[in-house]
Amino acid sequence: MHADQATTRGPRAYAAFIGIGLLAGLLSGLFGVGGGTVIVPLLVFLLFFDQRRAAGTSLAAIVPTAGVGVISYALAGAVEWIPALILAAGAVVGAQIGTWLLPRISQTALRWGFVGFLLVVIVSLFIVIPSRGAVLELTWLAGLGLAGVGVFTGILAGLIGVGGGVVVVPVLMLLFGTSDLAAKGTSLLMMIPTAVSGTIGNLRRRNVDLTAAAFVGVSACATTAIGAWLATVVNPFVGNMLFAAYLAFIAAQMAIKAVRGRRA
Repeated sequence: MHADQATTRGPRAYAAFIGIGLLAGLLSGLFGVGGGTVIVPLLVFLLFFDQRRAAGTSLAAIVPTAGVGVISYALAGAVEWIPALILAAGAVVGAQIGTWLLPRISQTALRWGFVGFLLVVIVSLFIVIPSRGAVLELTWLAGLGLAGVGVFTGILAGLIGVGGGVVVVPVLMLLFGTSDLAAKGTSLLMMIPTAVSGTIGNLRRRNVDLTAAAFVGVSACATTAIGAWLATVVNPFVGNMLFAAYLAFIAAQMAIKAVRGRRA
């Protein structure tokens, strides 16, 4: 179905937008991710959105969602402001590199590589349990490392449409020794300029359904704070296990796409 036909408005479509937003907001707050891994497939499967239009709409919806998430984590003192800006700057640059590389690299190989990366992260989450009192020591070396992570995250976003939280949250915990809450709050802050930048580009290419983005984004805002509160209630080990399950779901999604891509 064509995207224009898919977005014909009816009660079912609006109910779906709200339901998708409520689920995405809860996961966004709980795991410090944008929620695109939920929004995009549901827009495609439930409302027959074109893949690119779904990705563009998801990115626009993430802006208000991440904003509410940042406020929620900031109230708990769990946002590293300067590291987030360094990550965001790297991600904006990386996204440009990623979109340039897109036609030059095998999507199937990339997806399998990302599945491998996620499996390593999942195993690591069972081994390294972050301390709630841990603080990110910002040195020149750490700053360079954060910029590198930002660029890598942006490239992945440009190449396979994976949002930053899936990469940034585990990397901050496992490599930079950040607490799980600070990793999530910082990840959400990093996403805002990245998502705004991407949305401006998508609007120019007419890859955003603004009505859908508004309904999904506003609905997500209603549950993001609940997700962020749940993250502070569960202990770090339980938080890691829940995040590992979420990453396993994403890895399975990506593996299915890789298998389909190989057959195509």
